[in-house]
Amino acid sequence: MKLAVVSDTHVGDRLRSLPFLLLSSLEGEKPDLILHAGDVSSAEALEAFEDIAPTVAVRGNADRLHLPEEETVAAGEFRIGIIHGHQLFSLSAQSLTLKALEMGVDVLIFGHTHRYYYDSYSLHGRRVTLLNPGSPTFPRFEGPGFAVLNVGDEIEIRRVLLY
Repeated sequence: MKLAVVSDTHVGDRLRSLPFLLLSSLEGEKPDLILHAGDVSSAEALEAFEDIAPTVAVRGNADRLHLPEEETVAAGEFRIGIIHGHQLFSLSAQSLTLKALEMGVDVLIFGHTHRYYYDSYSLHGRRVTLLNPGSPTFPRFEGPGFAVLNVGDEIEIRRVLLY
């Protein structure tokens, strides 16, 4: 199973539409599912993602859409949690790992910082992977992009840069 992961697209509040390069790159990946970690910001952007693959999105602090605060999806033997991150006091690895344990997920996807982040931690005998795909439209400190998860017996995470 292949999952594309995006966040912080901000279409409608900062941008008029999704960049062609993002849409064509997502289409080229042929994902089974798109996960959006918040700040979609418009129904039109959500529809554009849905045109590529079924999309699961959560509400970010800039969203006025009726989206859930968090979601959990099953991918093979793994459970993947999605939040934006604005609802946590801190986006430290410790806070995010505790949130992942609270949600009962193997991977926690978050956004909000517009910066790519990927690492794994063990706590209370459980291994948790944290992933922020960064922003494909308003990145901070690095290039625009998104992430791809290939889920099989293990999860392989790959970053896709848009330049």
